[in-house]
This record gives sequence, structure tokens and C-alpha cells, in this order.
Amino acid sequence: MSPTLSRAETAAYIIRRDRKFEPIIRLAGLPPGRRNGPVDERFGSLIRSITFQLLTTKAAGTIHGRVHELCGETVNVAAILNVGVDQLRSAGLSRTKAQAMVDLAQRVRDQEVRLAHHGRMSDADILREVTTVRGIGPWTGQMYLMNTLARADVWPVGDFGVRSGWSLLHQNDEIISEQELRGAGGKFVGVRSAVAWYCWEAVHFQRAAN
Repeated sequence: MSPTLSRAETAAYIIRRDRKFEPIIRLAGLPPGRRNGPVDERFGSLIRSITFQLLTTKAAGTIHGRVHELCGETVNVAAILNVGVDQLRSAGLSRTKAQAMVDLAQRVRDQEVRLAHHGRMSDADILREVTTVRGIGPWTGQMYLMNTLARADVWPVGDFGVRSGWSLLHQNDEIISEQELRGAGGKFVGVRSAVAWYCWEAVHFQRAAN
């Protein structure tokens, strides 16, 4: 959410820009408060995002728990490099994801990905940097921006849950396309992380009701 708006002001702003969000805001309440994660949590957060790519929450959580066990419960650069690709695959990761984790660890070690600088960098510069890692694409970078760095204006149009939630709230016959969603988000510039969260919540409440 925008650093200049409170959580309540963010919710009110979204409703003013699009009344279709009013029902989910009543159901879900205010958007979550977010904080910029400490530097020593950033690597682990990116590793977690890699694990969760294209998996259900339950399956990803199980695999991520195994990764933690392999790393001796501390997921850091040295641990990932020590475990290596083959052992990471034994946790249930695909080769692509295991290689992505090792490549990330190498690039952090070599200061090609500068986690300590990310708090002072723009969203676009951070995305450019983290997506140099093999296996990290825009979605993983956007989840890192939103959930670890508390950036207020992340708009993950490639996320199927966001597209589904938007379509539910707007009663679309078909799931909105990435291109259409990119344009539709223009009126929410500054608070799009909160808008994405409400889209996810719309899917959550629909599933709970069925």
C-alpha cells in the first residue's frame, strides 16, 4: 500500500476508483500491513518464492519444509551452495528450481544480486537484477517486492489468482487477459499491491463458499 496512505485510506481509495471492490473489502477487511524485511531474511524469501512457483500452497509448503531440513533449518547462501542441486532435487524440487536456488546463491555470494541494496533501489531495478538469476521470472520477483520489500505498487498481471479474482469481482464471463489487466490496473497506481491482495481474497472467499 502507498506509504502516504493508511490501510483504511487505501481501502477507501480502491472503492472510490472501482465500486466492484466494495463487497470484497467488506468481507476481507483492511489490506494487510507490510514491513520491509531485514536484509538477512531476503535470501530465504527468494528461495521460498522459487519453491512456490506453479505449485499449490500445500505441496509447496511440504517441499519447502524439506529444503529447510536439508539446510539445517537455516536457509542461507552457504547452506544452499553446500547442499547443491542434486540434494535439493531430493526434496521434491524440479531440476530447474534447484538450479535456480544454486544460481541465486552464487550471484548473491558474488554480489551480482545485491540484497543489502534492495531497500534503496527502484522496483524496476530490483526486478532487472533478480531476474538475471536462471529460473527467476517476473512473478517471483514481484512476490519478493510485495511480500519481502513491502512495495505498495506491485501489479502481478501474470498471476492466475489475481486475474481470476479480478474476473470474479467484475463478473466477467471469461478470465481477464494479462494485457487487459495491465491496462485496468492503471487507475490504481500507487496501491496495486493491495488491489492484487483483494483479488486473491476474492478467490479465497469463493472457494470457501463452495
